[in-house]
Amino acid sequence: MTDPVNRSGLRHRFWERVALADMSPPEWEALCDGCGRCCLNKLEDPDTGEVALTRVACRLLDNETCRCGQYDIRHQIVPECIVMTPGTIREHAYWLPTTCAYRLLWEGKPLNDWHPLISGSAETVHEAGISVQGWTVPEFEIHEDDWEDYIIEDPA
Repeated sequence: MTDPVNRSGLRHRFWERVALADMSPPEWEALCDGCGRCCLNKLEDPDTGEVALTRVACRLLDNETCRCGQYDIRHQIVPECIVMTPGTIREHAYWLPTTCAYRLLWEGKPLNDWHPLISGSAETVHEAGISVQGWTVPEFEIHEDDWEDYIIEDPA
């Protein structure tokens, strides 16, 4: 028996059967829930390594769609943008939001019920209040020295 395939051509619940390192590019990209939290600027304590999220968004983040406005060329505009891949997840997972599918799967945890791969709808991440939709502040409006004033809680 073959795995059922959804409208995007991906096998249903592939993330439960395929290791992160073995995922195809479409499977890997499908894990993104579209919350936009990875595009928030973060502050890392150099002594403890603790990472704090801020409401200060990357200049490329669309506040309404919670997607990168220049995804394909983002590194030309924002060279420090980190590419999350099966090869880099080990190094960078610690700064991803605790709700992020990449981090959850890397930690051996299940996806949340609101994740579009579970719910079947891209809107559930917004309905659950997980996305950054409508409440970010563009980084060009805030001086970097003031980012501490915009720290938010991770919605674990």
